[in-house]
Amino acid sequence: MQHVTQCQPMRTRLIHCTSYVTNGSLLAALLTRKKMDSPILEPSLYTVKAVLILDNDGDRLYAKYYDDTYPTVKEQKAFEKNIFNKTHRTDSEIALLEGLTVVYKSNIDLFFYVIGSSHENELMLMAVLNCLFDSLSQMLRKNVERRALLENMEGLFLAVDEIVDGGVILESDPQQVVHRVALRGDDVPLTEQTVTQVLQSAKEQIKWSLLR
Repeated sequence: MQHVTQCQPMRTRLIHCTSYVTNGSLLAALLTRKKMDSPILEPSLYTVKAVLILDNDGDRLYAKYYDDTYPTVKEQKAFEKNIFNKTHRTDSEIALLEGLTVVYKSNIDLFFYVIGSSHENELMLMAVLNCLFDSLSQMLRKNVERRALLENMEGLFLAVDEIVDGGVILESDPQQVVHRVALRGDDVPLTEQTVTQVLQSAKEQIKWSLLR
């Protein structure tokens, strides 16, 4: 008999160590069975498969897919209806649907979704979801609802691009997202005065914080 400490990587990218007593042959058998039961997945930076925002009827307000899981608009719309029907009446924040991991939240008449693969880290997906919602909350002065979002879609496009690029997570801090959107706003005209005012305010705050 020997004392063995096994360190197993968890999906949260932390290391979880379990200490137990076993013998060498039993440990080898368990490891062999583990390899047979679950395929070894190559690590990938492409965490996010899609970002969706639907209204309270399940209709698309914003959708960005980062791979070809649903290659046609018809397939995407069918998936969006399915995901809405499965989630809009539940209090949960995570669902498994069509072999995908879905994290979501609702606010007034909006439903926000971030989708990853079935083996993806739910905490990473949730960080993207929270960052997107909090960034929009700051940009829309906490008025995160359908009408305000439709009037300020340019800010939404910029925010999503700052958070995720090609499925790779770039940023999870909403303050940084609003900062970068404000800087990009100098080159990309925003048609709505409310978003312009918020971005200008953010730039002023950044300027004064640097002068202190």
